[in-house]
Amino acid sequence: MKILFIHIKNRYVIGFITIKGGHRVGISGSVVIEEGKVKNINYISNLNFRIAKQIIGAADGIIPYLIDNGKIKNTLIASVPGAGKTTILRDLVKQISNGIPKYNFFGKTVGVVDERGEIAACFQGIIQNDLGIRTDVLSNIPKSMGMKMLLRSMSPQVIVADEIGGKEDVDAINYITNSGVKGIFTAHASSMQNLKKNKTINELIEEKIFEKIIFLSEKEKGKIDSIIDF
Repeated sequence: MKILFIHIKNRYVIGFITIKGGHRVGISGSVVIEEGKVKNINYISNLNFRIAKQIIGAADGIIPYLIDNGKIKNTLIASVPGAGKTTILRDLVKQISNGIPKYNFFGKTVGVVDERGEIAACFQGIIQNDLGIRTDVLSNIPKSMGMKMLLRSMSPQVIVADEIGGKEDVDAINYITNSGVKGIFTAHASSMQNLKKNKTINELIEEKIFEKIIFLSEKEKGKIDSIIDF
């Protein structure tokens, strides 16, 4: 089982594993580092279980803001951790893929880069969650690499990725959106001011890559707090 290490400080590591069903188990403990790279964990001190659950209709409140004359707008969904970004993203993929008769919206081919295995919850290559009939998934792959692979191999109309933030992610988003593919992404931020402090994401904002940024409420999970249009 692969452990993803996301922070190293004073020989302690914070990372996680994704298990069957898309559930995430956060890990902290003492690690062995060789030549600047994490090789092993000697001791595990704490575990943090985050239980994934597919909620059909979780994206109903957001969908109307993403559709414009049958097209999807390049969108960033931002919030603090635990506010429902991934749950909403999962349902967005399903609805965009299947189509939404209520809005006269025909289904699109969607490519999902599921780096942590939380969106699709693939198990031995099989998608466990319902992501729609026109959805292709690359799991356990860096977002920046997966976005470009999907663009080149699967002819997606929309590409989706969770929790962007690195320079490589920004370069890949620039690449796919300038190729005519729409994108829906999430990021950690509580406000526009906070979001702009991430220099790489701010680069996308300044270049007006996003047509819409949606902030989720900190108090009411899955609800919209504010929307910014560009």
